[in-house]
Amino acid sequence: MKLASGAEILKDQTARDQRIDAYLARLRRGLAGLSAEKVLDIVVELRGHILEKSARQGHAGTKAVESILGMLGSPEELAAQYLADDLLARAEKRRSPVLLIRGLAHWASMSAAGALVLAGGLLGYFLGGSFMLAGFLKPMHPRTAGLWRLAGDVYSLRLGFGSVPAGGRELLGWWMLPMGLLLGGGLCFLTTQIVLWCVREFRRTLDVGGQ
Repeated sequence: MKLASGAEILKDQTARDQRIDAYLARLRRGLAGLSAEKVLDIVVELRGHILEKSARQGHAGTKAVESILGMLGSPEELAAQYLADDLLARAEKRRSPVLLIRGLAHWASMSAAGALVLAGGLLGYFLGGSFMLAGFLKPMHPRTAGLWRLAGDVYSLRLGFGSVPAGGRELLGWWMLPMGLLLGGGLCFLTTQIVLWCVREFRRTLDVGGQ
C-alpha cells in the first residue's frame, strides 16, 4: 500500500482548510442579523466540530470534511436553522407573540411541522384577538357588536361595524364585554402555551451543527 508523502498530506490539509473556510464564509453571510459575538461563537464551535468529527473517522483530510459538510447541508440551510433557533430562544424567554410568530415563520420555511405550528398560532391569536376586540367595542356599538346567530344556524362574531344582520340574534348581550375579554385573553394565553411547548420540542430535537 502506497503511503502519502508529507507534501501530499500538507496539500490535502490545505485544501481541507480552504473548503472549511469557504463553507463558513457562506454561513457567516447567512447569519446576518445575529450579533458579531454570536456569529463568532457559532463559527468557532462549528469549525471545531467539523475537525473533531473528521478526526474520529480516522482521516482528517478533504474527503472526510466533504462528507461531513454534506451531512450538515448547505450553509444557507444551516444558517436558517441557527436564525430560527435564536428567534425562538428569545421568544421563549420573553414570551412575546411577535417574536414567536417571527421565529415560527423561519421554522415554517424549513419544515411542514413549522408551517403547521405557524398556522395554528396565527389562528389562535386571530380568534383570541377578535373576541377581545369585540368585547372592547361592545360599549361603542351596543346593538351590533357581539356573537350573532344568523339564518341557517351560522354563527358570526361581529365587531359592530355595519347594520344589524337581518334575521340574526345577538347571543350574549352585555356579557360580550367580560366574556370577550376573558375568552379572547384565554385563547391568546393558551395559544402561547401550546406554541411555546412546540418551540421547546423543536429546539430540543433540532440538530443544529449536525451534533
